[in-house]
Amino acid sequence: MTLNPHGKLRAEHAHPAPVYPALLRHKPANPPYPDAENEPASPMLAITSLLSPPHTLRINNIIKSLEEKFGLDDVQATLDPHLTYQLAGVKKLQSLKEVLADVAARTAPFPAFTTGLGVFPGERPVIYIPVLRSDALNALHQRILQATAPLCLRTDKFSGPDCWLPHISLALHDTSADLLGPVLAYLNQETYNLKIIIDNLAILRQEGELFVKEEVFKMGEKVLGLAG
Repeated sequence: MTLNPHGKLRAEHAHPAPVYPALLRHKPANPPYPDAENEPASPMLAITSLLSPPHTLRINNIIKSLEEKFGLDDVQATLDPHLTYQLAGVKKLQSLKEVLADVAARTAPFPAFTTGLGVFPGERPVIYIPVLRSDALNALHQRILQATAPLCLRTDKFSGPDCWLPHISLALHDTSADLLGPVLAYLNQETYNLKIIIDNLAILRQEGELFVKEEVFKMGEKVLGLAG
């Protein structure tokens, strides 16, 4: 997930069949709630899980090497590697924080796994590490969607359960068809089988040309309290 410098969504999701349009040009067909058309516009926020420090270091080292070898650095506008559950515009940020804090507190941390490399093709291909969907990850995604639904003025269709493809971006927006082959050949020298621990929910927001943490919620606090 990233946004452009104007706070709009950037395209990270495109499949060959069907072709996913650029999120930047995507307008929701119908507002999720009857009054949504009359609500003031709000910046799009990303609901995510951040990677642990060791995995953050590894992913950022890969991203840095792509800058050094191929000049690809646009993905660095988002400083914290993450996987995204939902992109949404909401009227009340504080209400969003409250519901996400509750979802996080009621969800025990769990492992998730990555494998291989993926590409969203297009004029500017996106290169990413897929995060495998599991029962636990799907359940968390569903809880987030249900909890945030009453707050959303708008969202994107790629956050829906049928289209959602969790991933960790390595390169986007400044890639090209000519670079795709050499970059993949370079990345193919390593494997990307990671075990990551999903132990937080985080809101990312735009700050200038960067996209930074608005707030991070630790997972499992109410679960641990009940166990104790």
